[in-house]
Amino acid sequence: MEKEHQIIVGCDRGLCHQAVGRQDRQLNTYDWLADVPGNTDDTDLVEVQFKHTRKGYYHNVNKLELKKGDIVAVEANPGHDIGVVTLTGRLVNLQVKKANLKSTDEIRRIYRIARPIDMEKFREAKAREHATMIESRQIAKNLGLEMKIGDVEYQGDGNKAIFYYIADGRVDFRQLIKDLAAAFHVRIEMKQIGARQEAGRIGGTGPCGRELCCATWMKNFVSVGTSAARYQDISLNPQKLAGMCAKLKCCLNYEADNYVEASRKLPARDIMLQTQDADYYYFKADILAGLISYSTDKNMAANMETITAERAKQVIEMNRRGEKPLSLQEDGKKQQPQGPIDLATQENINRFDRAKKKKKKKKPDQQASRNSKDGQQPQDIRQAQENKQPQGARQPQPAKQPQPAKQPQGAKQPQPAKQPQGVKQPQEGKDKKDAKA
Repeated sequence: MEKEHQIIVGCDRGLCHQAVGRQDRQLNTYDWLADVPGNTDDTDLVEVQFKHTRKGYYHNVNKLELKKGDIVAVEANPGHDIGVVTLTGRLVNLQVKKANLKSTDEIRRIYRIARPIDMEKFREAKAREHATMIESRQIAKNLGLEMKIGDVEYQGDGNKAIFYYIADGRVDFRQLIKDLAAAFHVRIEMKQIGARQEAGRIGGTGPCGRELCCATWMKNFVSVGTSAARYQDISLNPQKLAGMCAKLKCCLNYEADNYVEASRKLPARDIMLQTQDADYYYFKADILAGLISYSTDKNMAANMETITAERAKQVIEMNRRGEKPLSLQEDGKKQQPQGPIDLATQENINRFDRAKKKKKKKKPDQQASRNSKDGQQPQDIRQAQENKQPQGARQPQPAKQPQPAKQPQGAKQPQPAKQPQGVKQPQEGKDKKDAKA
């Protein structure tokens, strides 16, 4: 009788929620075989993760139905430890090979799914880790040891403590172990780690904006040299090349092989290109794109010409035959120099030198209201307006008022007609002069 397999439905292939599981743990592994029927029947190996980046592999001898994210109690020496299941099924065999385990005899077993009493002891042990680390640093300082205790991890049952330390050389910590055992009354285990392992245990965000590689997927660390930066034409600036661990960034090795392979297709840097106009020297190159920039000056960018690697080899071959092309470009024309460009806005930086627009003249009413606020008198305002008129312009003459006819004595003087709005009233002194005339 064939065994019936449980088929997982309700999720797309490769994006199953059971494959993702708990993403809040470091060195998370995506199980892309989680929805394959019979995945967990091929092996009983289970990957269990503990504090930070420490992982272990165990046999599921009791045939427990485990899935990613379950908290289990596993075998330890002495007692038991508490961890989280991070991977099950066929991919665990690949992880065991990657961990370089010498034999399967070292693999222990899973006891059970953690019970409430197990979790209570686990929380009590974890609560003592920070105080233990501070006190152990003081003990190591009193002994005069050149080492730094970076982290302390208690076992799930509280019977054992692992001290992670960093040291440049060999350290004799036999007396330290005795003092730590007397102070904390637990079994002591010392583990030396490097600066990169410490950065992975602590975690953080790199300058690229992503979580550190050593805290997410990288387990095996390869030495990184400055030659990887030279192959990629990266400036040898220690502040730019150093990572969170104060060592050279591991990502310098990611593309180093591609740059070495692409650089072989480029001509040598010390070769000078000769044309009928001038001699050109190597200035810079875009290795992956296969473009090389040449300058007429050895030390600075002058009359820059950017050509392909194939064109550079053609010019070199022509120079060997004693021929000189008109220019480095294939069509014989010189490359037109580009103006300065603002990379932030992709606009010409000369946009600030454009002629400013003339401001519109303000209306007299607005100017009068503004001047009145400043304390200027209305007569001064009229004088300023007259001065603003162009030279040669004829000033409009005010209209003469008709003289009133003489009335006989005793006759009733007629009332003056009302002037329409907008007509200026004659002044009193002027009326008197007109009456005398």
